[in-house]
Amino acid sequence: MSLICTSEDRVDPYGELKVFAGSASGSLAESIAHHLGAGLAKAETRTFSEGCVFVRVLENVRGRDVYIIQGTEYPVNDNFMELLFWIDAFKRASATQVTAVIPFFSYAKGDKKDEPRVSIRARVCADCIEAAGADRVLTMDLHSPQIQGFFRIPVDHLYAMPVLVDYFRRKQIPDLVVASPDVGFGKQAYKFAEMINAPVVFGNKVRRGHDEKAEMLDIVGEVKDRNVLIVDDFTISGGTLIEMAVACKERGAKDVYACVSHGVFSKGSSEKLARSPIKELVMTDTIGYRFEPLAPCCKVVSVASLFADAIMSIHRRESVSRLFKS
Repeated sequence: MSLICTSEDRVDPYGELKVFAGSASGSLAESIAHHLGAGLAKAETRTFSEGCVFVRVLENVRGRDVYIIQGTEYPVNDNFMELLFWIDAFKRASATQVTAVIPFFSYAKGDKKDEPRVSIRARVCADCIEAAGADRVLTMDLHSPQIQGFFRIPVDHLYAMPVLVDYFRRKQIPDLVVASPDVGFGKQAYKFAEMINAPVVFGNKVRRGHDEKAEMLDIVGEVKDRNVLIVDDFTISGGTLIEMAVACKERGAKDVYACVSHGVFSKGSSEKLARSPIKELVMTDTIGYRFEPLAPCCKVVSVASLFADAIMSIHRRESVSRLFKS
């Protein structure tokens, strides 16, 4: 018998695909597994009375290609520590490759030393994920794409934009203009506007403290007698979106829509959104935890199929960037 491996009997060097769900992302993980045509692998998470987190893998992962889906939304620190424990458990169980699938990387906001004597929190988290043993990270819409450079392991960065663009294309809103609340998201807003074939305007926003309140100073561009679509990567309290919507209405805009990749929505945000001029706010399902029911104007669209395609591409050693070609 020949010792040379042929294409017919070649074995995947990373082994069988196994998808696990952490406690933060159970619903999204189930949807991803459904799109992959496979069930979630068995595992358990426990939180003891003193607050310690315990994780256990309930099936064999030796020689397998493992994907652990665990976001870092509220409670942020508990969910982040659970992610590290999962990675460590899989590596100690001899998984061939462990990919940390982080739909929402909360600490991405801490991406720079913009004040004296502060921590670059995103870099600390990246070091911890690597130290725990992750071989790769798969995430969506980091607050700053440069965070990929904090890692020394591969990072596949997905964008919710194709899903959100498709949703608003189907609505066929006339006289539409895309608006970015600030210049920081301007490049992505321009891409969004290009894909939806609409002009783009920019807000001039200032944040004077750490209280999550933003003040809209001005809008660069014309919104009078136009329908406006405000785009951003995430919102915590909805404050920036509401300020931008109010500023647009004051300048003669008609209906105001908004969309974000990650809708955190802290306590009290639903009431503020319900009273705001925003007609519809669309977000993805990257975040499972809700402090309170969403406002009536909110709608959730799923990115499960996008994550499933990315996971299968990684597993098969195919390009992930092909998922974003127009």
